Amino acid sequence: MYTVKHTKKFGKAGMLGYFLKGCRLLFAVSIISSLVTTFINVVIPQVISFAIDSVIDDVPPEGLFAKFADMFGGTGWLKAHMWALAAVIAGLALLMAVSQYCVTYFNHRANQALMRGMRNKLFSHIQRLPPGWHSAHQTGDIIQRCTSDADAISNFISNQLTSLVRIVIMVALSLTLMFMMDVKLAAVASAFIPVLMAYSLVFYSKAGKSFKKCDEEEGVLSSLAQENLTGVRVVRAFGRERYERDKFERQNVYYTGLWVHIEKFLAAYWTTNDFLAALQCMLLIVVGTVFCLDGSISPGDLVAFISYNTMLMGPVRQLGRIISNMSRAGVSIARIGEIINAEEEVYGEAGALSGDIEFRDVGFWYEEGKPVLKGVSFKVPQGSTLGIIGGTGSGKSTLMYLLDRLYDAKEGVITIGGRDIRDIPPATVRANIGFVLQEGYLYSGTIAENISAAVEGAGTDAVVHAARTACVDENIRSFASGYDTVVGERGVTLSGGQKQRVSIARTLLRKTPYIILDDSLSAVDSDTDAAIRAALAKEYGGATVILISHRITTVMHADNIIVMENGGIAEAGTGSELLKREGIYRRIYDMQMSLPEDLKGEAGYEE
Repeated sequence: MYTVKHTKKFGKAGMLGYFLKGCRLLFAVSIISSLVTTFINVVIPQVISFAIDSVIDDVPPEGLFAKFADMFGGTGWLKAHMWALAAVIAGLALLMAVSQYCVTYFNHRANQALMRGMRNKLFSHIQRLPPGWHSAHQTGDIIQRCTSDADAISNFISNQLTSLVRIVIMVALSLTLMFMMDVKLAAVASAFIPVLMAYSLVFYSKAGKSFKKCDEEEGVLSSLAQENLTGVRVVRAFGRERYERDKFERQNVYYTGLWVHIEKFLAAYWTTNDFLAALQCMLLIVVGTVFCLDGSISPGDLVAFISYNTMLMGPVRQLGRIISNMSRAGVSIARIGEIINAEEEVYGEAGALSGDIEFRDVGFWYEEGKPVLKGVSFKVPQGSTLGIIGGTGSGKSTLMYLLDRLYDAKEGVITIGGRDIRDIPPATVRANIGFVLQEGYLYSGTIAENISAAVEGAGTDAVVHAARTACVDENIRSFASGYDTVVGERGVTLSGGQKQRVSIARTLLRKTPYIILDDSLSAVDSDTDAAIRAALAKEYGGATVILISHRITTVMHADNIIVMENGGIAEAGTGSELLKREGIYRRIYDMQMSLPEDLKGEAGYEE
């Protein structure tokens, strides 16, 4: 079976590692630079404490600072030359500025590399997901996951996750030095840390569902906008501007309300957090002043202690922010994980196909219990033309989706040249079948680019030849820019018939041995319809052609015709045979061909 590729499933941590490939070194350099900044940040208060206690006051220095003073000729010389200490502090500050520049520079480079790799991996993976997955997910929601959710993950890794190491080191160093200076005062300072951390964890546990709901509703909002913009002509044609605006506004108000609720929650969280931090700082200053007055701690140590407390509370509160942001990032990681963990279609390598097409007792359904095809069996000899006709919803297009392996049959077997197509790589099937879909899709670009999109490096002569076969060359040349005419999004500047013929030309350029036209002549007049079929017979006479149409004149000259009804074949035979049976085909023929002669051309039934 070649339906899906059983790809490795990623957990949240594994997926982050997958996305970080190619930018880990940059993040590592940023983290190392951050540690250097942290270390210098911790050293500076010690230098200030030494200056207050041993230089300004006369407390004898100990340890490293004693050696430091001896390097300059003792504390007496430093007292007489205070600029030397100022120069040392300025030098440390300059070094810290350089290391902070490295933090910012390498972190931004790593972030851009992460975003580039994440977008490429997501886009490449989505391209390989089976059509069934795309049918089950709205385009707007997929776009939202690949933009907003990807940005949330990138921001979390570059702004929060890389800071986590620095914060842990900063907290550990600050607490260690504070306890070394005074255990009681350090205990007062650290008593608030569990309270702040516990409060952040409570917030994290409650905020996750709210963030997920916001992301889901943003996807709905994006889908509404995407559908409205792509279908703007329908909206304007039916005067539905007010209805669509009101529908968008209702969703937008609801989505905004969700964020307002979260922002109120965040405001309460950060206000309480700020109050606890201010209370801790005030208590520390009061207690520290009392200890300083009774001689338990020196003035220099108190200044250093307050500096370390400032360094401590900032990271602790930032750690709380990181924990709270984990709720949003966790939701985004889970939503993108649903894409990354979806099974890819194993596309395989393209090869050659030939032989008859055969359907044997084929059944299919999109939803369980709602069959679209039931026991369909027919054969298309190689080089012949099959016509398929039937009412809307009878299963005509679904037959071709199964043949092109856009979906796999639930029951029965489809073979090409005697080979079960489920044992043929999709790349081979689709490389040999030229499929013109019911609604031809054109990309924003020139007409030449749209026609040549199916064949890389197609020359101008081949493009023009395909356009002539599709009977659209004359129309293209009538435009001021000819083949360089830009068609706009979804081919909006072309008529329905012109879009269909450009789509046919794009398919014919591939010169495949099997050609499917899925009601792709419905927007052209009967004369052009006949001209295209004649050109196909002349240029691609050896190809196996399947014509799907509501128009009887399109299929009536096919080698064989099947009539679909309620997911099954109601009639099969040549056009003349079916006319004699007085069945569905005959009723359609009589209805379409009984129009007055002066109206047949207008209705599109006149050859």
